[in-house]
Amino acid sequence: MSRRSEGTSPPRAGRRPHGDTDREILRLAVPAFLALVAEPLFLLTDAAIVGHLGTAELAGLGIAATVLQTVVGLCVFLAYGTTASVARHLGAGDLRAGLALGVDGIWLALGLGVVLTALGVVLTEPLVAAFGVSAEIGGHAETFLRIAFLGTAPLLVMLAATGVLRGLQDTRTPLVVAIAGNALNVVANLVLVYGVGSFAGLGLAGSAWGSLLAQTASATALCVVVVRGARRHEARLRPSALGVRRAGRAGVPLLVRTLTLRAALLVTVVAVTLGAGDGDAGADRIATHQVAMTLWTFLAFVLDAVAIAAQALTGRALGAGDVEGTRRLTRRMVSWGLWSGVALGLLLALASPLLGRLFTDDPDVPGLLVPVLLVAALGQPVAGVVFVLDGVLIGAGDGRYLAWAGLVVAVVYAPITLAAVAWGGGLVVVWVLFAGLFMTGRLVTLLHRARGDAWLRTGAGTVAP
Repeated sequence: MSRRSEGTSPPRAGRRPHGDTDREILRLAVPAFLALVAEPLFLLTDAAIVGHLGTAELAGLGIAATVLQTVVGLCVFLAYGTTASVARHLGAGDLRAGLALGVDGIWLALGLGVVLTALGVVLTEPLVAAFGVSAEIGGHAETFLRIAFLGTAPLLVMLAATGVLRGLQDTRTPLVVAIAGNALNVVANLVLVYGVGSFAGLGLAGSAWGSLLAQTASATALCVVVVRGARRHEARLRPSALGVRRAGRAGVPLLVRTLTLRAALLVTVVAVTLGAGDGDAGADRIATHQVAMTLWTFLAFVLDAVAIAAQALTGRALGAGDVEGTRRLTRRMVSWGLWSGVALGLLLALASPLLGRLFTDDPDVPGLLVPVLLVAALGQPVAGVVFVLDGVLIGAGDGRYLAWAGLVVAVVYAPITLAAVAWGGGLVVVWVLFAGLFMTGRLVTLLHRARGDAWLRTGAGTVAP
């Protein structure tokens, strides 16, 4: 925990010139971005090492990773919820209570992780069977997933502890832990997969055990930092039943919000698949969509880093009772999101003729990819503002509105997109609807909320359930 994060009376956002605000956004956003990019390296490292075992092993890893990413991704509310509550108490000058709430969030993550681990181990076989893969690939997927599910609790604890540190305005510590964890993951995977000396290695199972070791070490390191801070400020370390329940209730709307986002992405994939057709042409369209979505996701890391800064700074400002400062801070961060989106959109548009060849040797995919990436480029400024406002409202504890708004947008987006494909719309049409209808729908609902006053609840204890 940095010394700066230990303060109990930060200066009000409204009194800061733009230069100070910009520096603080960068101080939080840059390490957050690097940590976000580091997270997928766990699976990329596994894939790079397992790939040399064989195609079936790599395919099995892909199936297992999809299941695990979905489970953990749905629990991102553990990070968001603790960020908002801790930041509010920091702004209110009651860091002791804020750390106690953060500790409750970690206990919630641990309990939820234990439950999901038990369910995951029991349901591994039917989860893998749902993908309809061959017996060989399915066997490898089950081997990896049963072990990987043991890392669910450490992964969820990492989310909650990271949220606590973000609430304390500290994004550097999670970055350092992410880098160290990935380094340990590489070494552990190489040794456990291929062996060393007289140890012959465990093959695919070794990759799962190596990742589990790295995840447990990372979770422990983050918890040590939080516990030290809690002891320094004499915050309780034992779980409070009331605090854990409150953390759980506050997480439900954020869980619903996340489900609506993932449902929209699933609808997009289904629409692309239905409209792709059979044969090589259909495979090319699906591959093109995968490349485009991979690039969209990477760019989202950049924009999401600003959103993380928005969560932390908004929670702190509202906790300090600084409504005017929160308004000014929001306008400044929206400006950051907008111009970051413009810059990313221009870069994506300029690079679109070249990117296809980096991902595939198929001669048809690069040509199909260019118009899709141009649509994605046009959507980046909208995405930039959406991500920032999403972060602002999460920092304000406005999860209930985000859940309802997400449901409305998803309910509108899904039937229109599927109908467009049924009427002959192709890949570009799907992306126009995704970047246009879905993202613009989110923008409209977020702007509507941000312009009002209902979300500007001040004080340490006013995070809405």
